[in-house]
Amino acid sequence: MPRSVLLNTHVGILPSGFGKALLRNGRTMKKIEAVIQPFKIDEVKQALMGIGIEGMTISEVRGHGRQKGHKEVYRGQEYNVDLLPKVKVEMVVPSERAQEVVKALSEAARTGKIGDGKIFVYDVAEAIRIRNGDRGDAAL
Repeated sequence: MPRSVLLNTHVGILPSGFGKALLRNGRTMKKIEAVIQPFKIDEVKQALMGIGIEGMTISEVRGHGRQKGHKEVYRGQEYNVDLLPKVKVEMVVPSERAQEVVKALSEAARTGKIGDGKIFVYDVAEAIRIRNGDRGDAAL
C-alpha cells in the first residue's frame, strides 16, 4: 500500500516588515513537534529541561500510525480501538539547537516498541511575543 506524502504548498505574500527579526540576526528557528506515548511525558519533560528547554506546549491527542490500534473486550463484546491516546509536545527553538533537542526528545521517548511515536521538524518564519512585541529568538 503506498504511503501518503504531505506537502506544504502554501504560497503567499508576507506583510511588510514580516520576518525582519529573522533577517536582522541571520538566525532561523525550528518548530519541533513530537507525538509520543503518554507514559513517557515526564521523562521527555525532564530530558528537555535538562538541556535548558523550558517552553513547550503539551496536548493530549488521539491517533494511530502503523500500529492501527487494538481490540478490547468490554462486557463480553469485542471492540476495535483504532484511535489510541498519545501526547503531542511542541516547541520552537533556535535552528542550531534543533538536533540537540531532537536527540534528547527521541532518547527519552524511546521504548523500542511499535507506537513510540514520531518527531516532525518545521521551519518557522517568525515568532512574536504578544506582551511586548519581541521577535525572533528574543520571543522564545
